Amino acid sequence: MATTISHLSPFSKFPTSASHSSLPSPVLPFQPARPRILKISCCISFKQSNDQISATQNDAVDKLRVVFAAGGTGGRIYPAVAIADELRITKPTCEILFIGTPNSMESTAIPSAGYNFTSVPPVRLARPLFFSLQNLFFPYHLIKSLIQCFGKLRDFEPHVVVGTGGYVSFPVCLAAKIKGIKMVIQEQNSVPGLANWALSSIADMVFVAFNSTIDSFPREKCVVCGNPVRLSLRNSVSKAMARSHFFPGSVKIRDSKAKMLKENSYLYIIWQTGVEAYDEMDSLVKDHPHLYLTPFMHSMDLAYAAADVIVSRAGAMTCYEILATGKPSILIPSPHIEEGHQLKNAALLADLAGVTVITEDELDSSTLASAIEQILRDERKSVDMSERALKAANPNASAEIVKHILSLSRYRRSNNKKASPIHFPGLEFCLERETLC
Repeated sequence: MATTISHLSPFSKFPTSASHSSLPSPVLPFQPARPRILKISCCISFKQSNDQISATQNDAVDKLRVVFAAGGTGGRIYPAVAIADELRITKPTCEILFIGTPNSMESTAIPSAGYNFTSVPPVRLARPLFFSLQNLFFPYHLIKSLIQCFGKLRDFEPHVVVGTGGYVSFPVCLAAKIKGIKMVIQEQNSVPGLANWALSSIADMVFVAFNSTIDSFPREKCVVCGNPVRLSLRNSVSKAMARSHFFPGSVKIRDSKAKMLKENSYLYIIWQTGVEAYDEMDSLVKDHPHLYLTPFMHSMDLAYAAADVIVSRAGAMTCYEILATGKPSILIPSPHIEEGHQLKNAALLADLAGVTVITEDELDSSTLASAIEQILRDERKSVDMSERALKAANPNASAEIVKHILSLSRYRRSNNKKASPIHFPGLEFCLERETLC
């Protein structure tokens, strides 16, 4: 067992001399007649066939350029990577650029995923919003970041900008909208973050994971499609080939797990401790015969595949990956995350998939051990949790988001198309001739 966690005729009418023959003709100075210009226009147009039009549109989309603005946490970064992976599969010739902040998690994770990365200064809002002196400098930091964003967007000339949240998402998406570039956002949490909430009023589309999230955004812009999950999680791997498990958390969670391991030696656990806690946990449980301890897990697909039960914090993407993999789970939401995202995510999953939620105030080794035992020893409960999780998830979220991105890019290209006197394939031209009469 393993446990793991957007129009006078050209000829004027003159009186004739016959009509005034009884009157003497006045002597007028000679005035030569003005030459009259006869303008002949001929327009010939051979319209393109539907196949040619389709081919031209496809060619335009093949040269698609997309910018992703994501950063801060894995919950913001990995959905963007999942969408980019799907774009790369659907349109292999598309160009993708990620914009994040320097010396950050994304500055390492994005290049490792095989994508070009560039950075701009972060624009942070301190909490509480109206009582922090740091926020007095927010306009300065925003203008500074916007100037650099304009430069990055001018150089790359994207057709669409995708923001998945985080401090860097706001200036990049705002700069895109000011420049008239199509902009979409994707929200992973059940309740939106501040950046996505602020951008939703000017976004072209808002992709959300859950029906309940629509109430936090302009409803006419929302598309409920679930959270995009990494491609590797869609692959089927047997438990025999995978033995890994995910366990992030605070000190209290770490202590509870260590004690639980000693009291339940029959459990096989692979534990991701995080870099900071690794040494401490290693000293506490290194002698456990069925424990594989690691500071960071690179193959999360194997961790999910091997797990019978997942014990995790309630980050947005972890929660959705639990649904997508159909795993019974125990969530321990962090009370320290801004705006209470994890507490709300956990409550939503308890409603959707019947997951067990343990607050930090309730957490100790015996409570955790008991929750695990209840799931492992009740097969009907375990199967029900798994079926409800799979039913609540949409494994094709990335494909749906990419479909909308391609649709937006075609719309923008057609709106920006300029008329041309000669156009190939297909022929469309005008002949004009001016003659003196």
